Amino acid sequence: MTDDRMNVQETLATLLAGNERFVAGAPEHPNQDAARRAELVPAQTPFAVLFGCSDSRLAAEIIFDRGLGDLFVVRTAGHVVGTEVLGSIEYGVSVLDAPLVVVLGHDACGAVAATRAAVEEGATAGGFVRDVIERVTPSVLAARAAGYSEDGDYIAEHIRHTVDLLLDRSRLLADRVAAGQAAVVGIAYRLADGTAQLVTARGLEVPAGTAG
Repeated sequence: MTDDRMNVQETLATLLAGNERFVAGAPEHPNQDAARRAELVPAQTPFAVLFGCSDSRLAAEIIFDRGLGDLFVVRTAGHVVGTEVLGSIEYGVSVLDAPLVVVLGHDACGAVAATRAAVEEGATAGGFVRDVIERVTPSVLAARAAGYSEDGDYIAEHIRHTVDLLLDRSRLLADRVAAGQAAVVGIAYRLADGTAQLVTARGLEVPAGTAG
């Protein structure tokens, strides 16, 4: 294993340890004081890119117990991918040199629920919400084809699809993962208990049974 891969694993471990503190009700609130604010004025060096759903219950720095300058956060409804998302993620990886990209989804996702309603019941949405639904549709169709019925399975499928889509569409990201310089993981967050569970990982080793 290269040092780059070990760095990625340590980065993921740092995030998951922060989530454990959050779940236990014992957050440390690191890097949230005036000294940290002043330290970051010249430049930022986040250790991970966090691409997540825009849901207001899913604030990355809170659920992973991090602070200023730790995470380069990109968010869209249903973590749907467009060119501006790809550009932002590539900026975090190539310019800011963050070795880990996290796709963060969650249960009871409104975008996934709306897409299931559109696919199964023909429900429609107006404006640009329709575009969000269209981008989530491949994930819902794949979940249906696999015979899934539970919300958690649909969410996990959408997270896996998003991870694959990032690697398919971003040559820069795919090349860095292939070279052992970066990794992309998918994490599912549970609203009720606050836990963050690894769903899929590309570019690093995880214990058997940890990720789907």
